[in-house]
Amino acid sequence: MSKAEKTKQHIIEKTATLFNTKGYISTSLSDITQATGLTKGSIYGNFENKDEVAIEVYKYNAGLLGKTLSRSFSDEFPTSLDKLHAFVDFYRKKWKFVFANGGCPLMNAATEADDSFPALKTQVKRSFEQWMIKISGSITEGQKNGEIDKKINADQYASLFIMLIEGGILLSKTMGDQSFLNNALDKVSSMIDHELNILPS
Repeated sequence: MSKAEKTKQHIIEKTATLFNTKGYISTSLSDITQATGLTKGSIYGNFENKDEVAIEVYKYNAGLLGKTLSRSFSDEFPTSLDKLHAFVDFYRKKWKFVFANGGCPLMNAATEADDSFPALKTQVKRSFEQWMIKISGSITEGQKNGEIDKKINADQYASLFIMLIEGGILLSKTMGDQSFLNNALDKVSSMIDHELNILPS
């Protein structure tokens, strides 16, 4: 890694929590220089503008979450139902870590990704699409393996799971009460066990 690449990575890593906590639009260049210990010249020597920093930081934050979530859908969990439950368990076990770093980066960015920041909106849309593909792919595989009801619409359930979990995170973070997220996770678990699963439990 070259010196320039190291500096760029330093800026991204040092501002990852800052952007996710304060917001991608609200974070100022002064905030970035304070977090990194670098001058404005150094920032602009590596990024065209603050928006480019914000996009790269979002990709970094979303990538970290995506990498961790991807483990739930790996061969570590032998069946599709195991994978779906591992996905739910990630949030049960890691919610403190997610909240400590400002909450879900996808949801946080989504609230800002309107027409005033179309480049960020594009990145968030892509992240949600990739997330839904992971979940629906696991459901489809379960249907092929005879674990999951073939009448189930995989894409519909994937979007429902995301809506429930993201809504639970939003309410828990806003209200300072973990029970909202727990209720959402319980509902997703129930849907996996009683609406998707066709095998004896």
